[in-house]
Amino acid sequence: MRIAFDVSPLSHEPTGIGNYIRGSLAGLAEAAGGDHEIVAFAPTSPEGKRRIPQLLEGMAVTQKLRLVPFAHYWRQAWSRLGRPAVEHFLGPVDVLHYTDWMFPPQRGGLRSTMIHDLVPLHHREWVTPRTYSMHSAKYRDAGNCDTVFVNSHFTGRDVVATLGVDPERIHVAEPGIGAAFGPDGERADLGGEYVLTVATLEPRKNLGVLVDAHRLQGGRLQLAVAGAAGWGEQPELAAPGIVRVGRPSDDELAALYRGAAVVAYPSRFEGFGIPVVEAMASGVPVVASSHPSLDEACGDAALRADPDDAEAWAAAFAAAVEQRDELVPRGLAHAAKFTWRRVGEIMLAAWGAAS
Repeated sequence: MRIAFDVSPLSHEPTGIGNYIRGSLAGLAEAAGGDHEIVAFAPTSPEGKRRIPQLLEGMAVTQKLRLVPFAHYWRQAWSRLGRPAVEHFLGPVDVLHYTDWMFPPQRGGLRSTMIHDLVPLHHREWVTPRTYSMHSAKYRDAGNCDTVFVNSHFTGRDVVATLGVDPERIHVAEPGIGAAFGPDGERADLGGEYVLTVATLEPRKNLGVLVDAHRLQGGRLQLAVAGAAGWGEQPELAAPGIVRVGRPSDDELAALYRGAAVVAYPSRFEGFGIPVVEAMASGVPVVASSHPSLDEACGDAALRADPDDAEAWAAAFAAAVEQRDELVPRGLAHAAKFTWRRVGEIMLAAWGAAS
């Protein structure tokens, strides 16, 4: 097969979705083993033309990056106008897999996409107007796809119920864990024991409950916050015992995980929740939101707390520390199930069956 794989979102600093795109492409290339041609393509900005090749370095893929002015508006216009077909730029393809920012037209081959969550439809107040406009149009196009990949059974059921996609076209491809994340290696030292949370600073991630829980537990543990700058109402992080560590690299993040007493993930709604399994793979106990969208990431290896109950979070931190010797082995075993190679195998099998 000749597979065109959209990597446009890698033109920006990668968050969870960008990490999934990069990881799934690497897993696809590994699973393909040279038997299929994989074309990583993107109409992109000068920054993307610089950044994307760095992120794809070492992958067995052909890169087709086209520099276009005002790349976001060009991608949106291309998707909505419905021409020219992607073959005009790439030649014939057997599969077109688009990811998160556009839904390009095509003349032939299988049509495929990835849906990470339906947050923009269910909670418009948690996303920017630009995100809502971009994603809602893409969701409408998902019904035209031969294969629709999702990162959890929860999201798959949501896509069927909300978008009306045929369940036979849904394929669950849970995310993998990067090679940097394991129990052995450097451990960060922040000058004392700490609870680590990893999230873009935006309303859905619900970091305010951790700030309140930190206050309630009386400074017993510091609160370390890792993640990119976001948007919207922000929690008050300029308080004693709260440490901002910015947007770390994978190696830096792995060291932060390993050095933590507990990793906390209080999100109100997720497609999957990659930091949960990254933390488990790094040998750390996890406390996560009790929202059902995190059930698959947590398995039976995390403690859960009501996302609106700061007292429950403070109590869960103490319980996680106390139960560390029980939670860590369960977490390591659970996290071992998630590999990017497996994602690539699922994609190839789905496209092969749909051909």
